[in-house]
Amino acid sequence: MTTLPARTEKKLGLVIDLDICVGCHACAVSCKEWNTGGYGAALSDQEPYGADPSGTWLNRIHSFELRPLDGPAQIVHFPKSCLHCEDAPCVTVCPTGASYKRVEDGIVLVNEDRCMGCGLCAWACPYGARELDMASGVMKKCTLCIDRIYNENIPEIDRLPACVRACPTGARAFGDISDPESHAGRLVAERGGVDLMPEQGTKPQNKYLPPRERDAAALPQGPNLAALAEPEASGFLGWLDRALERLG
Repeated sequence: MTTLPARTEKKLGLVIDLDICVGCHACAVSCKEWNTGGYGAALSDQEPYGADPSGTWLNRIHSFELRPLDGPAQIVHFPKSCLHCEDAPCVTVCPTGASYKRVEDGIVLVNEDRCMGCGLCAWACPYGARELDMASGVMKKCTLCIDRIYNENIPEIDRLPACVRACPTGARAFGDISDPESHAGRLVAERGGVDLMPEQGTKPQNKYLPPRERDAAALPQGPNLAALAEPEASGFLGWLDRALERLG
């Protein structure tokens, strides 16, 4: 089994704003495109045009219909990928040491040359963020586009994870979560960024910004605009945790 490195001072991660994510899937598509031709084995698809298509995706968007006790139903879009946990259970259960956490920035990666596709890391991940690629037989996960963010051969504006670069609403930010002066760090502090399923004790580096509270009476009334009224952040996140647990 693998042990985690000492705590890293730098913690690179994503900050995802649930208030403005529109569920367009641009992040998921750009992630699939970049990682199919980038780091590690390509992300394969099986029967893409058949009756039962499947494939490997490192970033998926879950959409839920939230039905509050009072008021209209609301559609919530929730992006989910590897959270690059500080205490990553996927690393500690790996029997070959293929899964590891980088000391210099906290990114969790898979050495595909050492991965034997046993699936233990996927079972250990409480977020369902790892997928076994059926063609290559190795475990795949978000790398925070490590082959982009440190690549001096591409323009500086593109040295971001593909999902962040592609998001049309700016719902995704990237940076050092531990640095209060970074853009990502300021967002977490100002909006109360939270961990997904904190009861798991994994201390994710990725953070979520809960929807802002709005006064329904102050909103223009109509069948669609009324649905903008959102529940309290704590109630919403509690409901979201339960919904994701049911997804497995």
